[in-house]
Amino acid sequence: MNKITGTKITDETEHIRQSVADILLTQIGSRIQRREYGSYIPLLIDRPINPVLLLQLSGAAVMALKKWEPRLQVTAFKPQVTNGAVTATLMANQINTNKNLTLDNLLLGSKK
Repeated sequence: MNKITGTKITDETEHIRQSVADILLTQIGSRIQRREYGSYIPLLIDRPINPVLLLQLSGAAVMALKKWEPRLQVTAFKPQVTNGAVTATLMANQINTNKNLTLDNLLLGSKK
């Protein structure tokens, strides 16, 4: 189900995109019944933007997705800053179909 509209999601890629966004944007410790769910990205996003931060964001994303999204095997996670927004491109192998999947413009945070 689409978490914004409540409509049924029929495309698995869209379901994966929604799941990835939820995992990456949920701070670890914020879910009452699942304290370990989420990623460290919300804790990192307000730090000064530099190459170290981008590497930390990549590491946090890959670790969280490896743990919480069993349908994907991440091959690359590339964060970038565009017009004050931190976005990322995720490249992965979809386990059940063995297809390559690319998710562009995953919003991680805004610096405005």
